Amino acid sequence: MLTTPLNFLHSNQTPHSGYHWDGSSRRFFEGWYYRVTLPDCGQTFAFMYSIEDPIGSQPYSGGAAQVLGPNDEYICRTFPDVKKFWGSQDVLALGHWGKTDLNIPPLYLKPREFKHHVQEGYQATASLNQGEIYDPGTGNYCRWLYDIQPIYYWGNQNSLQQSTAGWLSSLQIFEPGWQILMAHGLASGRIDWNGKIYEFTNAPAYAEKNWGGAFPQKWFWLNCNYFDDQPDLALTAGGGKRGVLWWMESVAMIGLHHHGKFYEFVPWNAKVEWDIQPWGRWQMRARNLDYEIELTGTTLLPGTPLRAPTANGLLFCCQDTMQGKLNLELRKLTSSKSQTILRANSSLCGLEVGGGSWDNSWQSS
Repeated sequence: MLTTPLNFLHSNQTPHSGYHWDGSSRRFFEGWYYRVTLPDCGQTFAFMYSIEDPIGSQPYSGGAAQVLGPNDEYICRTFPDVKKFWGSQDVLALGHWGKTDLNIPPLYLKPREFKHHVQEGYQATASLNQGEIYDPGTGNYCRWLYDIQPIYYWGNQNSLQQSTAGWLSSLQIFEPGWQILMAHGLASGRIDWNGKIYEFTNAPAYAEKNWGGAFPQKWFWLNCNYFDDQPDLALTAGGGKRGVLWWMESVAMIGLHHHGKFYEFVPWNAKVEWDIQPWGRWQMRARNLDYEIELTGTTLLPGTPLRAPTANGLLFCCQDTMQGKLNLELRKLTSSKSQTILRANSSLCGLEVGGGSWDNSWQSS
């Protein structure tokens, strides 16, 4: 029997966990990002899923799965048939079937059934990530299955979770929307990368998504949830130029989870400044009434070009490394002085720049 009920509803799931498409024919994309970091071997796997114009029969209708693997190696597979994509509107649950022997509408399958019946495709929820893709041009492939135990979503532990971009992101005023689904979790399972098997238990895991009918012109991103000597620390920071009704605005934010507490630096509660080089150096500083944070991300690696949904379909338009270096300092502000309460370093930080016009550094506040 191939019907599996979607009993994934977590009372503490974030807003925007469900699939956003409303069935209309307007230009639309939704993208999901899952990552697992393997500190023992210093490698990271990032899984990127996307669907564009799911109504079908449009110039850019279709889906894709991309994997950024060991040493920033890369594999991508497109799934042109939008009817083989499914997503739950209520919870984080989605999938896309490529090659399969099933002649039924796509749905969530038990992992054993998925492996048996779906030769290419993926399925993902808040507690599972599974799939297999193959590049016929090179013969390279990736096969993955791991369970996820969420620890931090987006907000203080054991309290109502927050929209990453504020409550206005529920409206079509700001596009695209952006939501961190799980700032930190623990993943256990295995990944087969071209015949090399990676097995892991309680490895740091992360998930986020974005969606909408408009596309950012330019953006940057820093993300890390594995730090030296700091097992309970997760950082996500980023910024971009996005459309707001009929104008463009530049916005940025920093979010930090540490020992159950959420430190949020966003435009409506803090001053956020940044200085991002076209590649190689990411610097951010933010200050609210109670805290101040400084971040510096660096890399000497060339990075890997990745595809992202754009106004002209899925195109190479961003550059990533998962082996960036990161220095972080958090200070508590009092009337008389500022006191450092956290210093942390990592050499497994995700760093990204995307979009157009990266001829010079981007400085703003």
